[in-house]
Amino acid sequence: MTDHEDLVRRIERDLMDSYDEELELEIEDRHPDMATHALGAGDTEADKSQRIAYFRELFRLQAELVKLQDWVAASKQKVVILFEGRDAAGKGGVIKRITQRLNPRVCRVVALPAPNDRERTQWYFQRYATHLPAAGEMVLFDRSWYNRAGVERVMGFCSDDEYEEFFRSVPEFERMLVRSGIKVLKYWFSITDEEQHLRFLGRIHDPLKQWKLSPMDLESRRRWEDYTRAKETMLERTHIPEAPWWVVPADDKKKARLNCIHHLLSQFEYAEIQRPEVQLPARVRNPDYLRHPVPADIIVPAVY
Repeated sequence: MTDHEDLVRRIERDLMDSYDEELELEIEDRHPDMATHALGAGDTEADKSQRIAYFRELFRLQAELVKLQDWVAASKQKVVILFEGRDAAGKGGVIKRITQRLNPRVCRVVALPAPNDRERTQWYFQRYATHLPAAGEMVLFDRSWYNRAGVERVMGFCSDDEYEEFFRSVPEFERMLVRSGIKVLKYWFSITDEEQHLRFLGRIHDPLKQWKLSPMDLESRRRWEDYTRAKETMLERTHIPEAPWWVVPADDKKKARLNCIHHLLSQFEYAEIQRPEVQLPARVRNPDYLRHPVPADIIVPAVY
């Protein structure tokens, strides 16, 4: 094999690795048996066509997200995006697709655990405020301060007074963020009762997904109507002009991802940042340099 052929082979292998990342995400959304049909074997021509169209549009939107990221960094924008919704509604999936090709130093995800004893004594918004963006940053909250309007209200983790104080405070808190120059976007992922039921069953019977089911998630099934009432109250009382809610119908995961990303991009008048042409410098070779062999006992075994 010539050096050129070896180089081409390495490039092809690297490209295939990139496609495999996408296929893994696709398999994650389907039955584990689909792993044996990663390239769509057995699908109808219509199914294959839809998958190709989905990937093509996803790649296009992700390329636009890279442009948005560069514009945010270059123009020193500050962006906060909240992702809320029912358990198993697909928030994590769209966050994965948004961040997949972005620089984590510019775009980062915040997914906070339950507050500890000290945090429970703080001003409610305090632990969220520490994660707000500086200039040139985008922060995606995988659940946010709206926990108080949802799970805390339904599960009785806050008092009636704390609940009412939240609704008095949150509009002013978000207006302060906007006045300080932060762009605030709020997405609610909406799925039907039947769709959530099916997704929970999928998680129960898939060992790779069982970690996604917490006791709180299971309890949310029993309290579906309580969560519906809490959601309706939240949307009604916190839908403000400065930071409106946007509802994403999410029974179809693929369409929900594409629609959310498309809408997100439409909220910014961004422009592509022209980068200077990159010139790879020649490697400096010193005749007196001797590379020492790596000790065999610290090399990871070549099992594969």
